[in-house]
Amino acid sequence: MMIGIIIATVLISFAIGIPIGMAYRKKIAESKIQGAENEAKRLVDLAKIEAENLKKEEIFKAKEEIMSNRKELDQEIKERRGEIQKQESRLIQKEENLEKRSENFEKREQEVEKQLQQIEKQKEEIEKLHQQEVEELQKIAALTKEEAKSKLLSEMDKELTAEKAALIREKEQKAKEESIKNAKELLTYAVQKCAADHSQETTVSIVSLPNDEMKGRIIGREGRNIKAIETLTGVDLIIDDTPEAVVLSGFDPLRREVAKIALEKLIDDGRIHPSKIEEMVEKAKEEIDTTIKEEGERAVLESGVIGLHPDIVKLIGKLKYRTSYGQNVLNHSIEVSNLARIMAEELGLDPKLARRAGLLHDIGKALDHDMEGTHVEIGVEILKKYKENPLVINAVEAHHGDVEPQTLEAVLIQAADAISASRPGARRETLEAYIKRLQNLEEIADSFEGVEKSFAIQAGREVRIIVKPDKITDDKMTILARDVAKKVESEMDYPGQIKVNVIRETRVSDYAK
Repeated sequence: MMIGIIIATVLISFAIGIPIGMAYRKKIAESKIQGAENEAKRLVDLAKIEAENLKKEEIFKAKEEIMSNRKELDQEIKERRGEIQKQESRLIQKEENLEKRSENFEKREQEVEKQLQQIEKQKEEIEKLHQQEVEELQKIAALTKEEAKSKLLSEMDKELTAEKAALIREKEQKAKEESIKNAKELLTYAVQKCAADHSQETTVSIVSLPNDEMKGRIIGREGRNIKAIETLTGVDLIIDDTPEAVVLSGFDPLRREVAKIALEKLIDDGRIHPSKIEEMVEKAKEEIDTTIKEEGERAVLESGVIGLHPDIVKLIGKLKYRTSYGQNVLNHSIEVSNLARIMAEELGLDPKLARRAGLLHDIGKALDHDMEGTHVEIGVEILKKYKENPLVINAVEAHHGDVEPQTLEAVLIQAADAISASRPGARRETLEAYIKRLQNLEEIADSFEGVEKSFAIQAGREVRIIVKPDKITDDKMTILARDVAKKVESEMDYPGQIKVNVIRETRVSDYAK
């Protein structure tokens, strides 16, 4: 009985608890769903807010970019407006210039019209005079019209010929004066812009000694050391009473420099005997070879010449140890190159060709002691061997007048060479010897028959001879110039070349009374 009651109670409890639990679980589930919906709504709202913020931020960035582009555009517009204004001002200036030129043309047209009117008047006057002369001739000489016409034309032809000759002489004189003035200005400008220092080269070098006892060591036992030095270098050593010094004498600067370097090395080393002398001479020669290469490269760099063969560059450097009348040939070549370039630029010619030919014009002097022929011939052979520009070769060959120059640049090389060689201090020559040479030049010219007077000009590089027109004809002038040149060559010693210029002038004067 009790068991039944308990079972019944349990069943009743289950029957009542199950609906209550289900209702409770349903309420909890509905509560969770409501919380999820609220959370989803909250997230959606946050997303909308963030999207709105991002939208505002992008809009702000876009506005900033638009403002930046607008500033750049405004700046570009401002610059273009400035350029347009400059162009407008230029166009206005050009228009003003054109207006001025137009006014000048109009004035010239008016002047031409006036001249044409004057010519027409003169023509009418000539026709009247012609008619009067015809009538007079017919009356006086009883000439026919054709005969009078022929005589009149003959007289007019003579007058016109005289007027044409006078006009031609006037124009030629004016052109000559202007060309001489322009040439002087150009040469003066080139010389001023290319001012160079000149140092006199000598035939001796002096080597300082630490003490006089070193002289005996240089001479050696029975003179074997000094003989070895002189034999290996080809230079004479002069050891005299000069305190603490040895003089090296020789006409070849290259050999003299080798001897000087070798002797200085021997003095520093302290061991002086034939085998050591031979070793030091070889080292000195190697050092000289290096110096020659460096000097060649320096000259090429200084003159601005490019594309030269390494062998030619080495020959250029060798000119450092070559002199002409005391003038260093390397410095002379660099100066000629710069002078020719400056003059070519002023005249609108090719400065590259001028500077190249100027640097190479004396290249033959690097080998003229070792080869037969003049330095011009040797230089031309060297340049042909290395396939140099034919125009450069012609300039080198023509710089002493051996051939005719083919270009104006070749003529500039002649002028630059003369300027560099003849400027004061460039070449060694005493004042007495210089004056004596000019006097001898004028005496030779005056010794020929028919010479009225002569003048040695351009530092003795030209002799100008005035002849008597009644004794020397135009044909004889050519023969006289050749004879004077031959006599100058046979009786005088001089650097470079001397131009013989013969002038024959006939002057006729008359007076209008």
